[in-house]
Amino acid sequence: MASMKIVARLFMTAVAAILFAVAPAIVHGQELGNPLPGLSLDGLNTYAPPPTLGNMPGVTAGTLTLAAQLTTDGPEITRGLTWRVFSPTPGDDGKLPLRGSAQGGTATFDLEPGSYLVHAAFGRAGATKRITVGADNKRETLVLDAGGLKLDAMLSGGVRIPPGKLKFTIYEASENDQGERALVVPDVKPNTVVRLNAGTYHVVSQYGNVNAVIRSDIRVEAGKLTEALVEHKAAQITMKLVREKNGEAIADTSWSVLTESGDIVKETVGAFASMVLAEGKYSIVAKNRDRIYQREFQVDAGRNEDVEVITESDIAAGKPELTGEEPFTDTMPLSSEEFPPEEGPVE
Repeated sequence: MASMKIVARLFMTAVAAILFAVAPAIVHGQELGNPLPGLSLDGLNTYAPPPTLGNMPGVTAGTLTLAAQLTTDGPEITRGLTWRVFSPTPGDDGKLPLRGSAQGGTATFDLEPGSYLVHAAFGRAGATKRITVGADNKRETLVLDAGGLKLDAMLSGGVRIPPGKLKFTIYEASENDQGERALVVPDVKPNTVVRLNAGTYHVVSQYGNVNAVIRSDIRVEAGKLTEALVEHKAAQITMKLVREKNGEAIADTSWSVLTESGDIVKETVGAFASMVLAEGKYSIVAKNRDRIYQREFQVDAGRNEDVEVITESDIAAGKPELTGEEPFTDTMPLSSEEFPPEEGPVE
C-alpha cells in the first residue's frame, strides 16, 4: 500500500500573509462560492455595470473602506484580493445585484446609504459580511480565517517525479449522502500555493493517468502555510511486442493490462504501450493479427522498466525476463537548492 508523508512547516502569520500576497489571484465566478444559503452568486462575469451615484441627484454617498486579514491579529493583506459589494435583495433573476467591485488590497467604495453584502475572495479562500452604510465614512475589516497549502510528491528513495506527470485535486473532507466529496480545486500543479479557508481537506495525488493514486486528509491552519509531501510507490512501464528478445516493436498491437486478480487496469493500441503503474503484480495481454500473447510481470516502486512480450511460441509460453533493469534516469533526488519552491496562481 502506498503511503503519504505530510511535512508541515508552519510559519508566523505575518510571514504567511506576505507569502500569499506575492502570488496574483485568478478571479472567476466559481471562486466566489455561495456566501449565504439560498442566494445565487452565479453568472457574475455577465452582470450589468453598477449604477453610479453621479446619475442619482439628491443622494449622498457614503464612503466604505474595506480591508482583510488572514487572522484576527494578522496584518492586512495588500495584494491578491477581489472585493465584490452586492445589494442583499435578489433581483428578478434571483441573483444579487452587484453594486461595486475592486481588486488588490484595501479598497474604497462610494455607496448609497443602506445595507450591503460584502464578499472578499483571496484565491479559494473567502469571507462574506453584511455591512450597513450611512452618509459618513466607514471602515470594515474582514477576517478570512485562511491559510495556504503547497503540495509535492516523490518516488521511493527520494526520486523526484517529473512535474508534468503529477497532479493534485483538492476536495472537501466530508462526504454527502451519496458518499461523494465536493470539488474544491482541480488539477493543482506541484509546489503551487493554494489559498484556502482553514479546515481539513481531502487531497488526491495522481502520478500518471492509470492507478498510481494517493489519498489523504490534510488540515490547513489559518495564517500558516502547510506543505505536504506525497510518496508514490509506482513506476513507468513501457511494453512492446517483439519477435525476438530486444527486437523491433510490432505495430498495430492491442494491449490490455490486468491486475493479479484479473481486473482490467488499462487498454491501449500501438507499437509501444507506456504507462505509470502502482507497485504490484500484473498480466499483459497483447493481441496482433488475431493472435494473443500473454505474460506476467512485476512493478517495483521507483524502477522504470521495459517489458517485452515475445511472439516465439517456445519463449512466449514461459515468462520472458524484463529488460532495462536500470532505474529511470530522468529523475533526481529532491533538493531545496536545486528545486526552489515555486509559487503561482491556483488554476
